[in-house]
Amino acid sequence: MSFAVFADGTSNLPQKLLNGISLLPCEYMIDGTPVTYKGDLDDFDGHAFYDHLRSGQVVKTTLLNTELFLAHFTPLLQQGIDVIYVSMSSGISGTYNAAVAAAQELMAKFSDRFVHIVDSLGCGFGSGMLAIQAADLSRRGTSVREAAAILDAEVPHACQYFTVDDLNYLKRTGRVSGFTARIATVLNIKPVLFGDSTGHIISCGKTRGRRKAIEALAQKYREKRTGEKKPAVYISHGDCRADAEQLSDMVQTITPDASISICQHEPFSGAHVGPGMLGLFFRGRER
Repeated sequence: MSFAVFADGTSNLPQKLLNGISLLPCEYMIDGTPVTYKGDLDDFDGHAFYDHLRSGQVVKTTLLNTELFLAHFTPLLQQGIDVIYVSMSSGISGTYNAAVAAAQELMAKFSDRFVHIVDSLGCGFGSGMLAIQAADLSRRGTSVREAAAILDAEVPHACQYFTVDDLNYLKRTGRVSGFTARIATVLNIKPVLFGDSTGHIISCGKTRGRRKAIEALAQKYREKRTGEKKPAVYISHGDCRADAEQLSDMVQTITPDASISICQHEPFSGAHVGPGMLGLFFRGRER
C-alpha cells in the first residue's frame, strides 16, 4: 500500500469490494431519530429502510464535517502515510468542501505529506467505483500524486444513469416541481437521469412505463461503454431486486463477459430518490 484510501457510506460498497478502502461513518435521521451508518452495506437493511419511506416517514441526511476528516486522517499522516478520499459529488453535497478544508489544514500542518480529495461528481457506485480504482492503484505501488492525477482524469468516464419509480421523492428535495411530479404520476412517465459533468443530477430522457425505463438504462450502457474486455458494471436498487436482475440480464446480453455487482442503494441518496430507484454505473467514453 503506497497510500491510504477513504470513502464513506454514500459509496455503496459491500464488504467484497472494500479491499484496501476505509469507510467513514455517516449519520441520517428517521423521523428525528439518529441512525449511525458505518458504511457496511452488508449490514444495511434496505427493505426496512425503503419501507420507512413508503410509509411516509421522513428521512434526513447530514453532511460529513471537517472534524471527522481531521480525526481519521491525522493518525495516518503522523505515521507518514498519505491519503486519498473519494467524495460524493460537490454538486449535490457540501461534504466535498468539508473534506477539502480538512486537507488544506492537514497539509499545512504536515508539509511533507499529501492529502487529495477526489470530487467524484457522483454518488453511490459513482464514487464507489473510483474508490475501488484508488485502492487498486495503491496496491500496485502508484505514488499518491500520480494516483490523484489518474483518478481526477477518470471522473468524466464514471457513467451513472438511473431511473426512479416515484418523482415525489425528488420533488421533496427540489429536483423537480410538484406539477411535474403529478403529471408524471398520472401519465406513468419514468425519467432517465444522470450525473452530469458538473456533478448535478439532470434528466436525459423520459419513458412511458417501467420496462421502457429499464431498457433506456441498458441503451445508455450500449452507447457509452468503452468496449474494454470484462468490464466492471455496478447496479444499485431501491428495494427492487427483480428490476435490477432484469437490467443485469440486458447488460449481459450487450457484454457477455461483464462482471456485474448488484446491491441495495445506500440510504443517503436513497432518501432523495426513493423506493424503486434503479441505477447503472460503469466506465464509459464520456458521461
